[in-house]
Amino acid sequence: MKSRDRVRAYGEVFTPRHMVDQMLDLVSDDLEAGPDFVDKTFLEPAAGDGNFLVAILHRKLRAIEGRLSPDVWADESLFALASIYGIELLEDNHEEARAAMLAEFVDFHTRNGISVNPDSDLMRTARFFVDTNIVRGNTLTGLDSRGEEIQFSWWNRVTHSRGMVQREPFTLASLREGSGFDFTVYETYATCRIDRVHEEVRASA
Repeated sequence: MKSRDRVRAYGEVFTPRHMVDQMLDLVSDDLEAGPDFVDKTFLEPAAGDGNFLVAILHRKLRAIEGRLSPDVWADESLFALASIYGIELLEDNHEEARAAMLAEFVDFHTRNGISVNPDSDLMRTARFFVDTNIVRGNTLTGLDSRGEEIQFSWWNRVTHSRGMVQREPFTLASLREGSGFDFTVYETYATCRIDRVHEEVRASA
């Protein structure tokens, strides 16, 4: 239960799960049935404790389980995690959102008998995606908790190379209509397997 002072200061409102589900039902084709459903991206600009983020991940993982063969579940679950982005202003909410996303991911794999050893590439990459995609910051100003521009990455599949991904950084500001030219100097990354992105391999100069 949040204090009244905090609610007044931040306008903090948590959407009940049944309302989250009703809203996601409106985009169920993109989430669960449409072409390339795993890679459809979602950004929650006021993530709170992660209720929308977790519900989106839950639906994507359920669709992976129902529509794809088990031999690709590990890779596809990582691509699903990579497609979900969030921004949250308050530190405790941010920590809860990240923990909830990891818990949902672990639950999926545990139920399906896939190893979730914390030191495995699967789990190291899952933590990396959550830390990279779920940012503590202010959507209105476009700045993170350090006062720097909020930066995300696209995680693009490499055509005809199963399980391979190319990381392409971008700023939140670059998504805004009329943002103009983007003069940000971004890191460049080598193509790698989806379960090795936690190594953050930079491309050669």
